[in-house]
Amino acid sequence: MRKSFYHFLLKFRHPAPKDAISRFANDAYLDHSFPKHSDDYYEITAYLELNGHYLESMSIFDEAWQQYVSSENNI
Repeated sequence: MRKSFYHFLLKFRHPAPKDAISRFANDAYLDHSFPKHSDDYYEITAYLELNGHYLESMSIFDEAWQQYVSSENNI
């Protein structure tokens, strides 16, 4: 079973984030409306475009998504 993007992203959470993906992970964790069970790029993108005010740039999401896809391909 494929894990959700949110579940994958949580591994980047850090109390003192040192990069944009860690900040994104921390903020997504605090966002109670984040689509936590989704593994659909378009659903998450649409959500972030409307609600991801904490995300500096969608390129941060795209970078995290690429890592997510790569990690799933290596299972």
